[in-house]
Amino acid sequence: MSVLPLVFTSGWASGINAYAVVLLLGVFGATGLSDDVPETLQRPEVLVTAAVLFACEAVADKIPYLDSAWDSVHTVIRPVAGAWVGALLAGQSGSLNDVAAGVLGGSTALASHAVKTGTRMAVNTSPEPFSNVVVSLAEDLGVAGVVTFAMFHPEAAAVIAAVLLVAGLIVLYLLVSRIRRFLRRRAQRREERRLAGRAGGPPG
Repeated sequence: MSVLPLVFTSGWASGINAYAVVLLLGVFGATGLSDDVPETLQRPEVLVTAAVLFACEAVADKIPYLDSAWDSVHTVIRPVAGAWVGALLAGQSGSLNDVAAGVLGGSTALASHAVKTGTRMAVNTSPEPFSNVVVSLAEDLGVAGVVTFAMFHPEAAAVIAAVLLVAGLIVLYLLVSRIRRFLRRRAQRREERRLAGRAGGPPG
């Protein structure tokens, strides 16, 4: 079960930024800094694709409301990525069943994705855009730091990831009211645009 902490940590990180996880793991493996990274993640086309998508996310993730739209699109992508990476890590080590690792990585990614998405909705209730940039940078640095730490100290990194996940879920619970107001305002704006479009159309 030695790969279990790394699967958990990579799942948590994938729920926040799956492309960063794939890119970081691939680089660690390709440069020889770790023997635990599957060859699939080290392939040049995988690294290039992850790098391009990471760059796109780095921009979209810092723009108010666009970040929430980006998160919505990734509701499936991030958990699937967490499951895929977990299964690959398990297959590489042989110490954990691929299916079990995929379930663990995917479910952990889904939980951390929910925290990220809900937190961003709450942040978007603020009228200024700087909080989005600060939160996005903190997420990127957190993922990079924890995943890097996990390559050398997987058990300790898994504890950190677990604490951050639990803390995030608690914060998300406390922010539910702000998130509901955000969703109501967004639905109201859509309805106003729909009515405006109907009013400005050609006479019937």
